[in-house]
Amino acid sequence: QVRLVESGGGLVQAGGSLRLSCAASIRTFSNYAMSWFRQSPGKEREFVAAISWGGGSTYYADSVKGRSTISRDNAKNTVYLQMNSLKPEDTAVYYCAGRRSAAGPVGPYDYWGQGTQVTVSS
Repeated sequence: QVRLVESGGGLVQAGGSLRLSCAASIRTFSNYAMSWFRQSPGKEREFVAAISWGGGSTYYADSVKGRSTISRDNAKNTVYLQMNSLKPEDTAVYYCAGRRSAAGPVGPYDYWGQGTQVTVSS
């Protein structure tokens, strides 16, 4: 059974940084493209960032480009999202997701974590 467990969320002041982690219980983790999505109250879930199987390709939403970095450690079955210069509008529940098909913002993901709350105060 595949499980994705996010951690690293919390309360941070505007301008601060957080690093989110997503630990995956997938035997063939390196075969999975991984992504981060987020959802704020009253809004639809939106794509944040994605990374290919080997980490060679990354994709970012315009809203976080230049402020966030997605990375992965296949030896640790973990994907990360480093977020800098955080803004109040970054406040959301952040979810990691995985799929065996190509990385990117479009299309369904097979597996989802339970989410971690990120709150940015002004």
